[in-house]
Amino acid sequence: MLDNLLPVDPEIAARIEALDLEFNKFGVDPYGIDKHDLARFVSAFALLYRYYFKVDVYGLDNVPSRGRAVLVGNHSGGVAIDGAMVMGSMLLDAEPPRLPHAMLDKFIHHFPGASQFMSRTGQFTGNPDQAKRLLEAGRLILAFPEGARGTAKLAKDSDSLVEFGTGFMRLALETDSPIVPFGFVGGGEALPTIANLKRLGRLLGVPYVPITKWIFLIPKPTRFQLLYGRPMRFEGSGHEPDEVVHAMVDQVKERIRNLVGQGRALREGTISEEDLVL
Repeated sequence: MLDNLLPVDPEIAARIEALDLEFNKFGVDPYGIDKHDLARFVSAFALLYRYYFKVDVYGLDNVPSRGRAVLVGNHSGGVAIDGAMVMGSMLLDAEPPRLPHAMLDKFIHHFPGASQFMSRTGQFTGNPDQAKRLLEAGRLILAFPEGARGTAKLAKDSDSLVEFGTGFMRLALETDSPIVPFGFVGGGEALPTIANLKRLGRLLGVPYVPITKWIFLIPKPTRFQLLYGRPMRFEGSGHEPDEVVHAMVDQVKERIRNLVGQGRALREGTISEEDLVL
């Protein structure tokens, strides 16, 4: 799909080969991920991750190096830059590298070619059955329980948390998967959203169209803070009453709130790395 469009960095090619995925002789895994397309995409993305943006990553060793887990964190407003930086940290910084599978909003299907591109690079729409299969296969799932409500935050609210969905918790319980909370800080500075045009969004088939201080959706070079907390485990079947699941979700939300607060304090220089409690 991306042949002859993007060159492959040899270092990135080696990291893709090191992924714990079952590629066949054609370089395609059982879920349709194409290692050649993935290597080309990550080679291009690495330039942004390493040279346009700067990402201070803490607690990376809290993410299991093998086996299933659910990465759960906050949106930082505007668009999902946070998700891209999490992907970058796992593919470019983690040893060994890992490929998180993000559960995308269904509106991605409205854009020609986007659905195929996403699936070939390991990203899928938020189908619970698909997510369960991936976890049972020992994969990493990336979830943002705030959903579109989270990306719709204005810049002034970028460090706040809005209502969390419960799907990630039921999925973790059903598959006995650890939850790795993370906090992301800086998205509101990269894309300072001042308004969301919902009517225009409906015409375009998306939840809204964000408007930034400089109108266009072009993020400025920014240093981000990304903090991974210790894994959290919960016991259950995934079929518990809503009030029981909500109580568990609140525990994860509070951990993420704490990580975001520490990230903001790092950003403002009021604490040092030695003061972190992940």
